[in-house]
Amino acid sequence: MNTVPSTALHVATTGSDAADGSADSPLRTINRAAAVARPGDTVVVHGGEYREWVTPPRGGLSDSRRITYEAAPGEHVVIKGSEPVTGWERGGGDVWTVAVPNTLFGAFNPYAEEIEGDWIVYPEKDTPRRHLGDVYLNGRSFYEVSSLSEVFDPPLRTEMIDDWTGATDLVRDPEQTRHVWYAEVGPDRTTIWANFQDADPNAETVEINVRRSVFYPTEQHIDYITVRGFELAHAASPWAPPTADQPGLIGPNWAKGWIIEDNVIHDAKCSAISLGKEASTGNNYATLRGDKPGYQYQLESVFTARQIGWDREHVGSHVVRRNTIYDCGQNAVVGHLGCVFSTIEDNHIHHIGTKREFYGYEIGGIKLHAAIDVTIRHNRIHDCTLGTWLDWQTQGTRVTRNLFHDNNRDLFVEVSHGPYLVDHNVLGSRASLEVFSQGGAFVNNLVCGTVSLEPVVERPTPYHVPHSTQVSGYAAIFGGDDRHIGNVFLGGDARHAYGPTAREGQVVGYGTAGYDGHPSSLSDYLDQLADPSTGDHERFMSAKQPVYIRDNVYASGAAPYEAEEGAVVVDEPDVSVVVVEDGDGVYLEATLPPGFDRVRTRPVTGRDLERVRLVDAEFEDRDGSPVQVDTDLVGTLKPATETYPAGPLAALASGASRIRVW
Repeated sequence: MNTVPSTALHVATTGSDAADGSADSPLRTINRAAAVARPGDTVVVHGGEYREWVTPPRGGLSDSRRITYEAAPGEHVVIKGSEPVTGWERGGGDVWTVAVPNTLFGAFNPYAEEIEGDWIVYPEKDTPRRHLGDVYLNGRSFYEVSSLSEVFDPPLRTEMIDDWTGATDLVRDPEQTRHVWYAEVGPDRTTIWANFQDADPNAETVEINVRRSVFYPTEQHIDYITVRGFELAHAASPWAPPTADQPGLIGPNWAKGWIIEDNVIHDAKCSAISLGKEASTGNNYATLRGDKPGYQYQLESVFTARQIGWDREHVGSHVVRRNTIYDCGQNAVVGHLGCVFSTIEDNHIHHIGTKREFYGYEIGGIKLHAAIDVTIRHNRIHDCTLGTWLDWQTQGTRVTRNLFHDNNRDLFVEVSHGPYLVDHNVLGSRASLEVFSQGGAFVNNLVCGTVSLEPVVERPTPYHVPHSTQVSGYAAIFGGDDRHIGNVFLGGDARHAYGPTAREGQVVGYGTAGYDGHPSSLSDYLDQLADPSTGDHERFMSAKQPVYIRDNVYASGAAPYEAEEGAVVVDEPDVSVVVVEDGDGVYLEATLPPGFDRVRTRPVTGRDLERVRLVDAEFEDRDGSPVQVDTDLVGTLKPATETYPAGPLAALASGASRIRVW
């Protein structure tokens, strides 16, 4: 085939894969264009619906010589992993049935593939497993049920229980839970029964999951690809724990330098965007072998990854920006190891994990392991079971200028040693912050709900040479070694006053009083270790790490750390802060008393933050320079010569205010 000499290859629904790919003679499929594209080329896809799994066979050579896939300007391009299904027959009442030939699926039948793997949780050993298939009526997904009888008599679920906190969530659309399906896979055909309620599936658009992914290479190290401006939907992506291959609806598959931007991505069965691990370093061995816990296999995967080239030169450095991601069963963005040195910014993420068809310990809007030097900046994350979960090796990570609200839980940092920085965020949900880690810095945040603290000594985890994937050591999580400066903490339900919980060592409450008993300086900490009669290892086991806490505001019953300097406790009533949607904007509406204005701080830099004790590392940007914490939630630069109020907004003040935050 002769290609056009220009760098643009055109694809259109009216095209032909025998064409030359010019604007006047476009190709028919994106995969055909991918087979032709070379570094520096742009694949321009024109409006319409494309049903294919795009598997680019090659990538670019550098950031300036990448291969770009983009929707034609002003045109709506949809790429789906589903196929339309017609020929439904009534099975009785509102139930219809169809038999689909298995040739439609090829070697991967989503209705035979169970949602299974490490850290998935089913109520009982013999609980029927859910599957990767799905049924969509006019774009809205159904719920899988466990038996044919439940298709005819589906339960109406009006609320769901959050499996971690026990909190109750109202279902987004209770009536939608009556739209259910069930499938049986035979040797030649897959038979699907679905309850369409009052709809006629032969008169509406009905689609079923067919393909695992929508835009995902089958080979590794397909580098420097840009995917821009598409609607990407309906993928039978599998459960993606950190000890397994982690394919998503879209992702680089263990490569470097992808840009995924300006897309609308929805209805991934599990994960939408994967920046994750590949299979050779472990693939659900804890489940398949049953001989060791997932924790141990995960630890091994870190060292195995180093042997196959897990480093800045070969993996990571991706950009995920300005995407809208919603209605996915597990994650909007997932990654382990492959996410290093990446930036996730300006995305709108919502309704992740809220169908609750299945449950496991890897569900959240953003769920990353080994987020080394990852920046999570200016995202709006709401109506998720968990907004962002950073798990293992959160080092050099920055969570800045994000808007979290109406999640079951906002931010969870687990078994990490730092240094990591959380600054200028609104944590607006009832469970705002969970720190099962050490070595964090929390600066100028608004924390509207509970703060949960817990050491984790039974799962030692790795830490690294700063700004590198090279493992420096590993250690248990004793808790503490945290910094809190210029935050606003709000109180709430008195039942969450700080105190012991069912899990040993955990405290849950409002404010920073959970750090009581920790020394307030490194010198005080070292004094605890000065007894030569105590063994080298034992003296550290019983000594609480220092914390560095100053200049925070506490209201509505939130309580400060006992040794805090500059704490302002506001006792006035009628304090309120709420996140409100109004038209196309989102606003922070606050009523704050005069005492709020008593805290004024200058912008913080890495030089103001004490080094992280165990890792022996400073708070730095990726280039090794001291971090600058000088830009507020809405992008206002805070000059170092001036002082500013506590919290994420430079304009926040006492009295009533309404500030647009998205």
